[in-house]
Amino acid sequence: PLLTLVDTAGAYPGVNAEERGQAEAIARSTSACLRLKVPSISVVIGEGGSGGAIAIATANRVYMLEHAIYSVISPEGAASILWRDTTRSKDAATNMKITAQDLLELKIIDAIVPEPLGGAHRGPDTVIAATGDLI
Repeated sequence: PLLTLVDTAGAYPGVNAEERGQAEAIARSTSACLRLKVPSISVVIGEGGSGGAIAIATANRVYMLEHAIYSVISPEGAASILWRDTTRSKDAATNMKITAQDLLELKIIDAIVPEPLGGAHRGPDTVIAATGDLI
């Protein structure tokens, strides 16, 4: 099986990146993941942002750590576009439904890996074991 651990702010949204073929690379990675002949599991362990995350998180099963986020754009980027005001990033995050709980309810992910109080870094062995049990 293929296991990917996702923690990326995502692809850079600039002209230079597009000129170097970023969109095509994301599309090829996604296509390759969809053609795999083995089971694939992706775990979003921090930030799953933009096409960069989609390129490596395309899988048969997608899990998220309890406090991870997964979105097509950062809350700051969305607030900048929607309201031309990055201070409204919390409003954007709420509306975008980027939390593990939101995405589970929307059936975008398959399960949530619980984290100890304070986050995964407070008990990495516990989180690793919980992830292994889920897989």
